[in-house]
Amino acid sequence: MPLPTQDHLRFMTVFFGANDACLPESPTKQHIPLDQYKQNLKAIVGHPLVVAQEPRIILITPPPVDEHQFQDVTRTAEHTKKYADACRQVASDLGVVVLDLWYAVMSRAGWKEGEDLPGSQKASKSEFLGELLHDGLHFNPKAYQVLYEEMMKTIADNWPDQSPITMPMVLPGWGSAPK
Repeated sequence: MPLPTQDHLRFMTVFFGANDACLPESPTKQHIPLDQYKQNLKAIVGHPLVVAQEPRIILITPPPVDEHQFQDVTRTAEHTKKYADACRQVASDLGVVVLDLWYAVMSRAGWKEGEDLPGSQKASKSEFLGELLHDGLHFNPKAYQVLYEEMMKTIADNWPDQSPITMPMVLPGWGSAPK
């Protein structure tokens, strides 16, 4: 991260949790206990270089997973939800903005509170999650589109003056480029 005297960060996103939410017994060894995950998010946001930059911070919840696509169960929908909930809680505790990607995806998948989670073995296979996640975890282009749309909405809702639509062009647009 640059020093404040070198450059100024306008925004900073923190998008952790998908790997942290591995099950403790997972052979990937990526599991981070939930309390440690929350402490890590707080440490990142509170790091002296981050604080010195005063960026607009956006915590992004880990997205849902699709257990139906896994060869070996290293993650579950329910366990991943706990990490999304924790991310939301940390954002609230720290007074920073959260982009709730988990909820954005689940609501688009048709999930309602109290129902089995799409992506869970308890629920039938979700065609929508299959379109978003090519292996049950990693994004397809459609998932990146959801992330992009939610990011633009988050910026516009929280910092309307920073919305890309309202920002002046720094370089000429592509239509002005030499042909």
